[in-house]
Amino acid sequence: MSIRVYLHKTHRQYVDDLESVEVTGRTVGECLQNLVQRYPQMAPALFGGGEKLHRTVEVYLNMQSTYPEELAKPTKSGDVIHITLLLAGG
Repeated sequence: MSIRVYLHKTHRQYVDDLESVEVTGRTVGECLQNLVQRYPQMAPALFGGGEKLHRTVEVYLNMQSTYPEELAKPTKSGDVIHITLLLAGG
């Protein structure tokens, strides 16, 4: 099962500056864990202690928000995940 994960520009530094990475998993959470296993430096950028995503990390599956079940959302081969950041400024 192959799922493509597109990364926000600020996260690309952790994956050798790649725009996207192929991962495997039956859920979004498994896909992100597969990504972290291959690129351990991604863990602190995505997860805020434990297995919860940072509040500023937004995940889309096939261009639809995965909120509120982010990590439990099922995936299938050919799906596309986008990881974005919620940014604020003043």
